[in-house]
Amino acid sequence: MDIKDIIKPENKVYGKSPVLTDNIMHYCPGCSHGTVHKLIAEVIDEMGIQDKTIGISPVGCSVFAYNYLDIDWQQAAHGRAPALATATKRLCPDKYVFTYQGDGDLASIGTAEIIHACNRGENIVVIFINNAIYGMTGGQMAPTTLLGQVTATTPYGRRADLNGFPLKITELIAQLEGTCYVTRQSVQNAASARKTKKAIRKAFENSAMNKGTSFVEVVCTCNSNWKLSPVKANQWMVENMFPFYPLGDMKDR
Repeated sequence: MDIKDIIKPENKVYGKSPVLTDNIMHYCPGCSHGTVHKLIAEVIDEMGIQDKTIGISPVGCSVFAYNYLDIDWQQAAHGRAPALATATKRLCPDKYVFTYQGDGDLASIGTAEIIHACNRGENIVVIFINNAIYGMTGGQMAPTTLLGQVTATTPYGRRADLNGFPLKITELIAQLEGTCYVTRQSVQNAASARKTKKAIRKAFENSAMNKGTSFVEVVCTCNSNWKLSPVKANQWMVENMFPFYPLGDMKDR
């Protein structure tokens, strides 16, 4: 008997969103990017906005998001996604425009762009992946790297006197008048993934109502550069990142 005769579509617990392509993801096993892609795809599909959504992909591990989400995409230079999203939304005000950025992209080279786009209150969605490290380029210290955290450029751990303090960029974003919704979530288990999906949907709905910028941070793992197994990486994130980057809504206007 063919396997297709055994596993029938109506008996599947989970079916892949049609917004997700059939391309095999290149992310490392245990990486959080794939889970966040899945949630974005489900929100776009459930809202019926696949043909109305434009994503802005930056530089970093998430640069290949256009391979996995079947929507229109624009490619931005490193850190410039909010500037490109601003132009795209203003030229196409009827579209849903979102950026998908990592911490090295958004909180380092792109700090000026994200701060000013949020301060202007551009009607875009920002999805911010914070794994406290540069993933694609070899595991260097990022602005979000924790004190004491070992990276390729802080082999003895990050020091405040030498490297400065970790940047809580989301807390800064929440203070800006142009933001309407600022939240920090995670995807390390089913319950947290459901909360993140709810937050992403709310962000897209805010965009439709022209309420300003919605900013969704997702605290994630990078088990390859953390040198941990996926299970231990999740545990390390819960024990070390969550106390410094507490989950929950910071602003909901």
